[in-house]
Parts: sequence; C-alpha cells; structure tokens
Amino acid sequence: MSFTRKDLLGIEELSAGEIQSLLVAAVSFKEIIERNVKKVPTLRGKTIINLFLEPSTRTRISFELAGKYLSADVINISAGGSSVSKGESLLDTAKTLEAMKADYLVVRTPFAGAPLYLAKMVKSAVINAGDGAHEHPTQALLDLFTIQEKFQQIRSLKVAIIGDISHSRVARSNIWGLLKLGAEVTLIAPPTLLPIDIEKMGVKVRFKIDDELKKADLVYVLRLQRERQRGGLLPGLREYARLYGINSSRISKKAMVMHPGPLNQGIEIDDELAYGPRSLVTDQVTNGLAVRMAVLYLLVGKK
Repeated sequence: MSFTRKDLLGIEELSAGEIQSLLVAAVSFKEIIERNVKKVPTLRGKTIINLFLEPSTRTRISFELAGKYLSADVINISAGGSSVSKGESLLDTAKTLEAMKADYLVVRTPFAGAPLYLAKMVKSAVINAGDGAHEHPTQALLDLFTIQEKFQQIRSLKVAIIGDISHSRVARSNIWGLLKLGAEVTLIAPPTLLPIDIEKMGVKVRFKIDDELKKADLVYVLRLQRERQRGGLLPGLREYARLYGINSSRISKKAMVMHPGPLNQGIEIDDELAYGPRSLVTDQVTNGLAVRMAVLYLLVGKK
C-alpha cells in the first residue's frame, strides 16, 4: 500500500500497510545518509517550519537535518521565539506561517490533539512531533524501523515496554505500531504509572518484572519523567531504580534494549547496558533521520 495522506498525526490512524510503506521508503533514505555526500535535491524549493513549543534536542535536530539533506529550506521556531509567548493562539501562528507558503509544519506541543486541529485548518502538511501525552508517531516509526532492521520481522516478536506508561506519548505510538505489525506487547510499570484500562489496547500488563523481562526478545525502556515526582506517584528515584531499573542480569541473554532518550543514567537503565553491544539506542538516532526523510518525501516530495 502506498502512503497518500496529507499529514502524519499519529500511528493509531495508520494501517499496517501504510506503516510498512513508510518503513520501506526509509531504507532508501538510510542509504543516502550513509554516503559521504548526503544531500539530494528531492525537496528543493520546499519550506519546512519546525514549530516546537516544548523543549527538544533529538527530534528537532533530526527534522532539521532531514530537511536539509533533502535540500529543503528549514526554519526553527521555539515557544520563546514566537508570538505564542505574547498570547497569540497556535492557530493564528500556524495560519501566519501558512500564509508565508510553508509546505510543512512540524509541530511539537504540550496540548494533545493540537496537530489534528491544525491539520484541519491549514493546507500545509502537518507532522506531529509529539503532542502532550498523546502520540509521537515519528519516534514510533524509527523504533519500528530499527526493530525490523535488527530482527528482520516484527510479527510474533515479544516486546516488553517498561517505565512511565501513563505520561509517555512514545509508549502509546509504539503500542499501536507494534500491535498493527503483529508483535506481542507486555507493559511493565508501577500501578501509579499505568493508565486505567490500558489492556483494552490489546496489550498485557504484568507486575512480576523479572519473569517477564526474561521472556522478552526486546526490552523498550521509557524515560522516567522526573518532573512527575512532584505528584507523589513514586516513593523516590532510588526505589524506582531498585525495582524497575534495567541491567544485563535482569533481561534474557538474547534480548536487545531500546530507549527513546534522553536517559536518566543509573535510574531506568544502567550505563553498561545502555551503551553496550545489546543496545540499539544509537541505531535509533541514526534511523530517526532516515525515517523523517521518508515522511517528508511521502507527504509532499513524492507529489
């Protein structure tokens, strides 16, 4: 199936065929970024505006590089550097940018659903770069690409996702993507960090951590969002590290590990495992470029 959507707003709305179309396209773009000369003229004359209303390093730089490698003009706007800080609405900002003939709006916002709202209101292609605790579709796509590259196929793979599920848009997008491609997904987290009725998505929820980790082919470790500690959801970071921190002895010898970054070192995962031979963390960063190039190409460049 080809990818014919105007926008990329979430993984939940995509079919398995659309996801695979994006992953297949990313293979060609990974070949490009491994060349000595990485720039291609695919998006020459196109304009990408990265509108990031939340802090970001990996995602923003990845989109910026992806656009530049495709020869697009890329402009970065942060909350503090936009009229949003003066009280202008997000819609007004987006309409202003569209009037300047921007071809893409890459939006990161603390408000769940904002990219969907903007996509209905502007003609520019809208890409969700993370909206609140809702979704982060390009992170999930780069994760799926990395998993498929490593394991050859995702179907029947046993994936354990461990950490702060409640506040994680990465978890939600990955759950949708993994299930659509046939993986078995198990969630592991303290009860206070699990959404109510999350099992309705089609996942398993387990609390016997070590038993479940030993069964997994892949352990996806989420960032513990330390800013949530003020809510009293956990007794403390040291206690979390003891009960839910991942190291080589807690997972099976065949299992690989992933993490979306940034890492809280020594809390959710130890350094030896995070940067060792069983880690796919650096592969995720590299593959993020290829996947985002593929997304930009399929939304506007292909047309």
